[in-house]
Amino acid sequence: MQAIMPFPDISNEIFSFPIFGFHVALRWYAVAYLVGLIAGWRIIVALMRRAHLWPGGTAPMDPKRVEDLLSAIILGVIVGGRLGFVLFYRPDHYLAHPGDILKIWEGGMSFHGGFLGVIFAGLWFCRRHRVPALQLADAMALVAPIGLFLGRIANFINAELWGRPSDLPWAVIFPGDAAQDCPGIAPGSCARHPSQLYEAGLEGLLLGLVLFVALRRGALKSPGLMTGLFLTGYGLSRFLVEFFRQADAQFITPDNPLGHVIRFAGLGLSMGQLLSLPMIVAGLWLVRRARG
Repeated sequence: MQAIMPFPDISNEIFSFPIFGFHVALRWYAVAYLVGLIAGWRIIVALMRRAHLWPGGTAPMDPKRVEDLLSAIILGVIVGGRLGFVLFYRPDHYLAHPGDILKIWEGGMSFHGGFLGVIFAGLWFCRRHRVPALQLADAMALVAPIGLFLGRIANFINAELWGRPSDLPWAVIFPGDAAQDCPGIAPGSCARHPSQLYEAGLEGLLLGLVLFVALRRGALKSPGLMTGLFLTGYGLSRFLVEFFRQADAQFITPDNPLGHVIRFAGLGLSMGQLLSLPMIVAGLWLVRRARG
C-alpha cells in the first residue's frame, strides 16, 4: 500500500505562546470558523442590499440586522455542534463524565448538530425580528459551503476524520493512529483516503458552485429553493463520502469493522449517512415546493 501524496508538514497551530503558565495557540480550525463566519456575514449583507434578487423586489431584512444574526449563528454553531457530538456520537462517555461536555478545546463537534443549532438560532432570530424564515435560510444556505470548505481543509491539516485504508495513488499516510492499523500492513505505513479533501470538494467547491449558478438564475425569488438545493446537495455529498470515511472508533467492533449503526440484509449505514437522509428528504421537498 503506497501513498504518493505525502502528508504536508503543516502544524495544526498557526502560532502559539505561553501566558502565565498556559499554552495559548491559534489553530487552523478556529481560523476556518472565523473566516467562514466573517465571509458569510459580508455576503449576506451584500445580498440584503440587492433588493432586486428577492421576491417582489424587497429584501427580507435590513443589512444592519445581519450583525445580530451573526451573533446568534455563532452561538448556534458552537452549542449545537458540541451537543450534537455528545448525543449522536459519544452519549455513553458524556453521561458518565458530564463535566467533559464543556471541554470543547479537546475537540468533538458534529456538523449535523451544528446545523440544528443554526436552525434554532435562525428561527429565534426570525421570530424576534419578524424576518421571513425561508428567505433568511436561503441566504444562509448560499454562504454555508464557504465554511464547509474551510472546515474540511482544517480537518485535513489536523489529520483528523481521515478515510478508510486505501491503495489508490492519492492515498495518504496520516500521522498518529491513522497510520497504525491496516491489516497486513506494517504499523506506521497505513495509507488512507483523504476523505476530508473529498468533502471539501463536494460540500464546499461543487455545492458552492451549484448554489452560485442558482443565484445567478434567480433562485432567491423562490423562497426555499436555495435551502432545498443546499440540503439535498450536502446530504448527498456526505452520504457518498461516508463510504470512504473511517467510522468513529466507538462504532467499530470486531463484527462491525465499518462502524455501521444500522445493518440489514448485509448492508449498513454509518451515523453520518443516517443523519444525512432526513436532510436529503427535506431538501427535495423544499425544492419541489419552491418550484410549485
